[in-house]
Amino acid sequence: MENLGGKVAIVTGASRGIGRSIAVNLAKCGANVVINYKKDEKGAYQTLDMVKQVGSVGMVVQGDVSLYSNAERMVQYALSKMGKVDILVNNAGISKIGLFIDMREDEWNFIIDVNLKGVLNCTHSVLKHMISKKAGSIINISSMWGNVGAACESIYSASKGGINLFTKSIAKEMAPSNIRVNAVAPGVIDTEMNSWLKEDEKKNLMEDIPMGKFGQCEDIAKTVCFLAGESSEYITGQIITVDGGMI
Repeated sequence: MENLGGKVAIVTGASRGIGRSIAVNLAKCGANVVINYKKDEKGAYQTLDMVKQVGSVGMVVQGDVSLYSNAERMVQYALSKMGKVDILVNNAGISKIGLFIDMREDEWNFIIDVNLKGVLNCTHSVLKHMISKKAGSIINISSMWGNVGAACESIYSASKGGINLFTKSIAKEMAPSNIRVNAVAPGVIDTEMNSWLKEDEKKNLMEDIPMGKFGQCEDIAKTVCFLAGESSEYITGQIITVDGGMI
């Protein structure tokens, strides 16, 4: 387990699923955690309770990461309460299943605004602080579909592919300032986002995964903790795919 004692982390979209698991596992490693949410206040405070149960300090901040003003306010609030931000996990994201030809402009704008622009907004806001102290780790949550694309999730795939290239590009810019930027690309993870799948669809999907099972939120969270800690101090600009060998 990484030693993140004394570190402060912001996790966006941390009211449930992968975001919650990331927040709790960072706390288990000793980090103080800022829990961001957009709508699910109850879920965010449940995450906070879990952070406190493992002996760490946490706080909840509401904000829509697709709005730059909200992202900046979140970072400034964290700085005012915690004094610094060492780790940013850009986890907030949404998905919509369907043919591209059937989608409306407002629907793809929404996906791009949250998934891609949200990463830009939060990263830009936190870099102002990280550059001044020449230290920091940013971890973006992408997707295996950002590597290869998925039918019926074309805009989602495009947004995640954009995150991958932004990760690689900004990592090169920030390396001289000792700021590392990486991404984790989950495969099929057992979360509410995949709860719409029927049992036969789940079985068929599992057959495409060499390890024969869906991943768990902790699989992603533990990878994030590794990328946030000293064990990965020479790793930057990488997309770590955690998919059970599917791609």
